[in-house]
Amino acid sequence: MFDALSERLEQAWTKLRGQDKITDSNIQDALREVRRALLEADVNLDVVKEFVAEVADKAQGVDVVKGIRPEQKFIKVVHEELVRVMGDSHVPLAHQQNQGGNGPTVILMAGLQGTGKTTATAKLALHLRKEDRSTLMVATDVYRPAAIDQLITLGKQINVPVFELGSDANPVEIARQGVAKAKADGIDTVIVDTAGRLQIDENLMDELAQIKAAIDPDEVLLVVDSMTGQEAASLTRSFHDKIGITGAILTKMDGDSRGGAALSVRRISGQPIKFIGVGEKVEALQPFYPDRMASRILGMGDVLTLVEKAQEEFDLADAEKMQEKILSAQFDFTDFVKQMRLLKNMGSLGSIMKMIPGMNKMPSDMLEKGEVQLKRIEAMIGSMTAEERKNPDLLSNTPSRRRRIAKGSGYPEKEVSDLIRNFQRMRSMMQQMGQGGGLPGMGGMPGMGMPGMGGGMPGMGGMFGGGGRPGWRGGQGSSKKKNNKKKKGFGEL
Repeated sequence: MFDALSERLEQAWTKLRGQDKITDSNIQDALREVRRALLEADVNLDVVKEFVAEVADKAQGVDVVKGIRPEQKFIKVVHEELVRVMGDSHVPLAHQQNQGGNGPTVILMAGLQGTGKTTATAKLALHLRKEDRSTLMVATDVYRPAAIDQLITLGKQINVPVFELGSDANPVEIARQGVAKAKADGIDTVIVDTAGRLQIDENLMDELAQIKAAIDPDEVLLVVDSMTGQEAASLTRSFHDKIGITGAILTKMDGDSRGGAALSVRRISGQPIKFIGVGEKVEALQPFYPDRMASRILGMGDVLTLVEKAQEEFDLADAEKMQEKILSAQFDFTDFVKQMRLLKNMGSLGSIMKMIPGMNKMPSDMLEKGEVQLKRIEAMIGSMTAEERKNPDLLSNTPSRRRRIAKGSGYPEKEVSDLIRNFQRMRSMMQQMGQGGGLPGMGGMPGMGMPGMGGGMPGMGGMFGGGGRPGWRGGQGSSKKKNNKKKKGFGEL
């Protein structure tokens, strides 16, 4: 979502290239580009003015160390200011046990209509479950048709119970009984989903205040659609003035919004962003870290979040077994499909690439072709027999098998042959790289050790077959890391 902002800010750095130091005269063009970039990203005007003034004040006259160019120093100043504007550090959820309390932690969810509040409730419940916190969701939205059913369905999907009294009960009473139920059952955290409302709907706003008074929540989280831009900050401040909130969840951060919400909410409303929604799947919720977001905006990637996402998906014992299979050239098509699916669980190819430093400039059409090609590869492998998947050598010298796979998958026989040839080449390369001291790609991370993108992403590069394919060839980039033995893989964390 920050692509346009990143491109604009990069134009600001170019204004300082070739300069000996940062001065009042040569910084003005760069500041103008920063101001234009923020305004186009729909950042609140007051935030833009303060941001530019702070950057100008900190950057002018700063000493440029030998070996560090002025634009690099300027980027550092902008990065620090982005972090400050978005909140300095991550603000975790309250937890009664950490505060010496003996009851459940109570979280009240609020938001406007259509912001994805009910889905965000389920996402948060799943996030807490992954932290080994038992959770109960409470359905108090008796106004929207099927709202209760939606929460129940999501609850079954993530294996989290839902407390409800039907659509005829009083929302305040549902919330009160739900919290009592959680306390009686010894549940760690209760999340109360409320009805979406309009700012001008005084009755619903009064009801929300009554629910808050009845359950005395530890957290009041406002779910905000990031597509609303700088208006998101005003909404957060408005809700805070009326009911008092403790933080915000920004949804649809994976969309084409311009980023103004993320840069405006904390500064205008005074309340921190605690989570961001990065997709439609119930797993697509991430804690909000201002420093990581600033790095993404400046095209520096976000390796920490990538590692955390990978740790959620990869079993370390499986990763070690996979590494052994790769080193001994026993890696087969069944293993390859497993790795592709694990990658899918981490998110889209585009979202993963943007977390890797230097990969944020990959054209979107290239990423789209990569996604399509992964599906084609999976279809071809799906047309193989179990024996063929476990023993790829069977396919190398048997044209009849390749023809059968081509017919079964619906793709040309040449593509099947290219897949098999490149897979065999990849296995040999991986074995050679392993014997040379470490797997290729991103420090030899188990489960990520496929050729392409410097050896780091499955299905990219060497697995694409014929010419004109997206991505890099498997051999490129990987060889540069051949002797880099000190980098850690996920299996070493």
